Amino acid sequence: MPRVLASVFAALVVIASLTGCATTVSLEPAPDANNPACADVTVRLPDTVDGEKRRWTDAQATGAWGDPSAVILACGVTPPGPTEARCITVGGVDWVVDESEAPRYRVTTYGREPAVQVLVDNEVVSSNAVLDRLAPIISAATIADSACIATSDALVGNDG
Repeated sequence: MPRVLASVFAALVVIASLTGCATTVSLEPAPDANNPACADVTVRLPDTVDGEKRRWTDAQATGAWGDPSAVILACGVTPPGPTEARCITVGGVDWVVDESEAPRYRVTTYGREPAVQVLVDNEVVSSNAVLDRLAPIISAATIADSACIATSDALVGNDG
């Protein structure tokens, strides 16, 4: 009888460990994921974002929340250059918003080094709630070197 219990226990341990691996989110690290500021961002990531629980990821400087993932964060992405895309400020951080796959939005910090990108499924979570939660972490860990400006402001004084 003890052997049977030991075998059942061993099988449960194996099943539990496989189940744990199945919930890991497979991602690719961003080009600058080795930036020390990305480590600072990663260690500060919250356990929940807009009610969604954090999940393990298999790539450096990343985070994911929800099952399936409603929010995915990657630190060390290529910083966006000047763009006419919509730029918003949430929590003191400027974000360039890519709405091309709405209701899934790709928002990337603007004027911060290293750049951080967040993918948000707006059918599951509120993008404003997500950015409000993550902005203080990103603001504390990254360096702002420029800010969004309106296209009309960029053209002032430029007569052609």
